[in-house]
Amino acid sequence: KFISKFVGVRNPNVEKISYLEGTVWVDKLKTSCFKDVPEAVWSFKVGGYQVCQKWLKDRQPKGGKKPRPGRILTKEDINHYQKIITAISETLRLQGEIDKVIDKHGGWPNAFVTSAQGDDS
Repeated sequence: KFISKFVGVRNPNVEKISYLEGTVWVDKLKTSCFKDVPEAVWSFKVGGYQVCQKWLKDRQPKGGKKPRPGRILTKEDINHYQKIITAISETLRLQGEIDKVIDKHGGWPNAFVTSAQGDDS
């Protein structure tokens, strides 16, 4: 089940990416978008990259010596992007649960000290 929904033209061309109030726009005229994308999901980074933004940016038009047009998103591309959003959302939820358990057991690094490590006798 996807947490976001795609709204807009069928097979949109990725032109200009922007995020505003839970909506990821993929075109200049703001006619095609992914709705219900939480700010935390949009901002989530792996290896210094914002995952949701990077995936779309890799499909934007490029200028320069080797120009290329923006990619047209297929139904499969849209489904894939929605899965990315869902996976990040689940990752953030699980991280929150893990943090609660760690806090419940003394926080960092105390939650990871075993009785053998804490016993100097």
